[in-house]
Amino acid sequence: MCLRESGEMYLETIMVLSEGGAPVRSLDVANHLGFSKPSVSRAMGKLKSENYIVIDSQGYITLTEKGNSIAKKILEKRFVLKELIMSLGVDEETAANDACRIEHVLSDKTFSALKAYSKK
Repeated sequence: MCLRESGEMYLETIMVLSEGGAPVRSLDVANHLGFSKPSVSRAMGKLKSENYIVIDSQGYITLTEKGNSIAKKILEKRFVLKELIMSLGVDEETAANDACRIEHVLSDKTFSALKAYSKK
């Protein structure tokens, strides 16, 4: 099953928030993304049922190996795209915003080619 852009954003957010060392809950994800708690709760239920995350009895969210792999891939795409766009003379804020949008629709094949090109 192909994960949609919103699912990728949730996984990416969980990874970023968990890097701070504090446990992550749905409320943290909602606050970070500016989404409603019910919307995030529904999304967490879907991600859990598809084995992207685990939610413990206290509501703490952890990425599964499957979820972690996708989140890492998305973050790598964002970083490489942002750097590549900035190398074209685009300011950092615009490059970051554009990279965030592009990362979800870019194929792995095209990303690999862009990544190789950016290392030249």
